Amino acid sequence: MDIQKLRLSQVDSAVKQASVPSRPSIGWIQTIRTALGMTTRQLAARIGVTQSTLAELEKSEAADKITLHSLRRAADAMDCDLQYVLVPRSSLKKRVENQAEAIARQRVSRVFHTMQLEDQAPTQKVDKKEISRMQTSLLATNWKHLWE
Repeated sequence: MDIQKLRLSQVDSAVKQASVPSRPSIGWIQTIRTALGMTTRQLAARIGVTQSTLAELEKSEAADKITLHSLRRAADAMDCDLQYVLVPRSSLKKRVENQAEAIARQRVSRVFHTMQLEDQAPTQKVDKKEISRMQTSLLATNWKHLWE
């Protein structure tokens, strides 16, 4: 479990330090190529494809349909590194905590619903306390079960 928390913390930290710009709407190949003052014919020759194939590569990147292999070939031809990264929208720690809370809320609501039917409904304060207790319990175990 400690390794799981350490890994999560390391990834969160690395992502915070990374400054990853959004892909331009026309794609990186065309953006970098034009910034270098390179024509489609010139880049196509460096990659070893036809000019029309390069045009298709640029279109496919802009449409999110390019393969990593093709993108890497284009990057190499322009003396660029391809850096492939998934950037979480929020911290991974927060994502795990939210997922555990959602499961806890779901489980507690089922039990409390049954209690309401039996006219034994607990207060909202007890409800929140039970959700928090269950969330803590879920976070103390292996997190694989959180995603089922």
